[in-house]
Amino acid sequence: MATNSNQPDAAPEHLGVPSRNPLPLSASQEAQVRDIYYARVRRNCTEEIKAFAACALGRTFTVSFACRAEHRAMNGCMARHATQAEHDAAREEWFSMRIQRQRERERSAKMAAAQEEFMREWWGLPEDVRLSRQREMEEKHKGERIGGMPAKDRPQEGR
Repeated sequence: MATNSNQPDAAPEHLGVPSRNPLPLSASQEAQVRDIYYARVRRNCTEEIKAFAACALGRTFTVSFACRAEHRAMNGCMARHATQAEHDAAREEWFSMRIQRQRERERSAKMAAAQEEFMREWWGLPEDVRLSRQREMEEKHKGERIGGMPAKDRPQEGR
């Protein structure tokens, strides 16, 4: 069977994101993506940022006109590198680090549980204190939710 040349090719293999516009993230997750994005942009413009910082060192009011060239060079570099493609790359990086963050949460939960067990054995904490602490840790480390919280007024499927 002949293939139609008008159909788009399959998605590239390097994508860690299900699509270019994946499920919506929560506000804190979007802030994490933004932090990665800003770090990536700043990494591309380190020389310009250093030049502006060196010029602005020890100045207050005169920075705006004494360091105008360095400031424009820095802003130009930031504008060149602050693209949607860079934001998509930051989002892909965030999604690729999900497994790592999950492992770190599990590791910290295990360490906290081991410390709690040690403290309970050492100090003889009552069972209800230990169980309340364990419930708090479980609620804190439920896992990463993608897609935000469901609307309270929207009927849930399966109910």
